[in-house]
Amino acid sequence: MFKDPEIETLKNKKLVGQSIEMSLVDNKTFELFSGFMPQQKHIQNIVSSDIYEVLIYDSNYLQNFNPTNTFTKWATVEVKNYDSIPEGMQTLNLETGLYAVFNYKGLPKDFGVLMSYIYADWLPKSKYQLSQRPHFNLLGEKAKRNHPDSEETVWIPIELK
Repeated sequence: MFKDPEIETLKNKKLVGQSIEMSLVDNKTFELFSGFMPQQKHIQNIVSSDIYEVLIYDSNYLQNFNPTNTFTKWATVEVKNYDSIPEGMQTLNLETGLYAVFNYKGLPKDFGVLMSYIYADWLPKSKYQLSQRPHFNLLGEKAKRNHPDSEETVWIPIELK
C-alpha cells in the first residue's frame, strides 16, 4: 500500500513563520495558513518556495493519542538567517537529525490513513523509534490545496531503537 520511507539526515534549518495551538478535533490549519500565506511575501532571505508545515507534540501526545489533545502547528518557510523577522512572525529552528521521509499523494481528508500506517505498522516493525523533535510536512510545488493529485513529503523524526 505505502512504500517504505527514505531515511535521511536533515541538516539544521532556520524557519520563519506563524504558529497556532490546535487539536485534530479543533483543527485550525485553514486559519493558520490563511493568515500566513499573504504575509510570507514580507519574509526576507527565503531559501526556496517550499512551505514547512511543522508539528510540535509533547512527549505523551502519540503514546496517549486522543484527537482532542493539543499540539502546536507552524506554517513556515526556510530562511538563510534571522536578520530580518517581519512583525507577527516568529523563528523556529529545526535541528539536525534523522528522519523517515514518506511521500503522500491525495486529499487532506485521507491523510490519516498514511499516519496510521506510519505509527501503527511501519514504525513498530522498523529498527527505529520516534525521536522527540518536530515532525513536518514539506509542501513543494506539487502541493495543491484540496486536490487528489496534491503531493507532499512527510518527515517523521526517528532514532535507532
